[in-house]
Amino acid sequence: MSIAAAKSGTAEKSSGAGKPRLVMKFGGTSVANMDRVRNVARHVARERAAGYDVAVVVSAMSGKTNELVAWCQDAAKVYSPREYDVVVSSGEQVTAGLLAMTLMGRSIPARSWLGWQIPIRTSDAHGAARIEEIDGAPLAEGFVRGEVAVVAGFQGLAGDGITTLGRGGSDTSAVAIAAAIGAERCDIYTDVDGVYTTDPRIVPKARRLDRIAFEEMLEMASLGAKVLQVRSVELAMTHKVKTFVRSSFDDPDAPQPGTLMCDEEDIVEQPIVTGIAFARDEAQITLKRVADRPGVAAAIFLPLAEANINVDMIVQVASDDGAATDMTFTVPGAEFERAKAILTRTQSEIGFASLHGARDVVKISAIGVGMRSHAGVAAKAFKALADKGINIRAITTSEIKFSVLIDEAYTELAVRTLHSLYGLDQI
Repeated sequence: MSIAAAKSGTAEKSSGAGKPRLVMKFGGTSVANMDRVRNVARHVARERAAGYDVAVVVSAMSGKTNELVAWCQDAAKVYSPREYDVVVSSGEQVTAGLLAMTLMGRSIPARSWLGWQIPIRTSDAHGAARIEEIDGAPLAEGFVRGEVAVVAGFQGLAGDGITTLGRGGSDTSAVAIAAAIGAERCDIYTDVDGVYTTDPRIVPKARRLDRIAFEEMLEMASLGAKVLQVRSVELAMTHKVKTFVRSSFDDPDAPQPGTLMCDEEDIVEQPIVTGIAFARDEAQITLKRVADRPGVAAAIFLPLAEANINVDMIVQVASDDGAATDMTFTVPGAEFERAKAILTRTQSEIGFASLHGARDVVKISAIGVGMRSHAGVAAKAFKALADKGINIRAITTSEIKFSVLIDEAYTELAVRTLHSLYGLDQI
């Protein structure tokens, strides 16, 4: 993504002139009704009084996007992606206008901005567009006039058509705008007060993290944690945008706790394991007696890639005679039936005896940049899970995480076991 930040006054900011800039993003539950919108205005007023030039990125009111999607589906069984984006982007437009009015009612100058007005230029993949370029100059000009910029998230412009960025896209809008205007920080307000070591609903002793490295958050977001959209974390890491996750439900006039996502170098004491994530939306596919020959892996996985089906964990076990292997891998649960159909259709080309699948599985992951410098981190987990009678179906590892695939029935036991094993429940 190209960020035209120099034209927006970032050079002026970095030289010490002008006010520091802050981006604040509020999700659907944070703007669910007019009382919540007024509460958001109080948060904005606090930061403005603290001396920031503020840009606010807003989502549609809670439930509104689902309603708009349902209207599209009711209008036509097969509808135009272009017109779909016109409809579903309107929820954010409503919120932006209402918040701008509310701020002006508090004698705070404000102006609403839609994606095409800035503009936020994107690819032309309607419903799942990616931001390509933002020129922050129009927002910077508003700051000179003392205005708060209220930006409709989730949307952009490709050619002469409105585009949307996919669910959770307002997070991405916020981080991209923060990079474009040279913001000191991007605050993501949600219905939780930060990033936790794991889901507190499963582990009551889960702790809120004061800081988390970009890489760790990227792994947690991609492995099941729902706090931030994966693309927004990628952008924050690429453009070094410090991002603070905090709750909009806290008293705007009280100290604001939260979790700061930042560079690894900005964290003084880095634990070996930072968090435990889990994803229930996994499915396992096993191909039995696959011909053991060059090119067979490509024959399996290329058709899935061409269908935009992501394959994650892969385990290959050779037979004793060396003539065949069993191939096990995982796909998103929502893609299970489609993946099976593709593989069945190409069975003769691949050359496997039978296909077996399971949806009652879960992926449990341990994440931490401290793994880079410590040996045996995963081995301890394998033993602890075995001691609890939990069988591991598949394993995958990277430099700062490992994941295991287990039976879904053992989800809570596995998460609690690993959370305690690495001392994450010690306050």
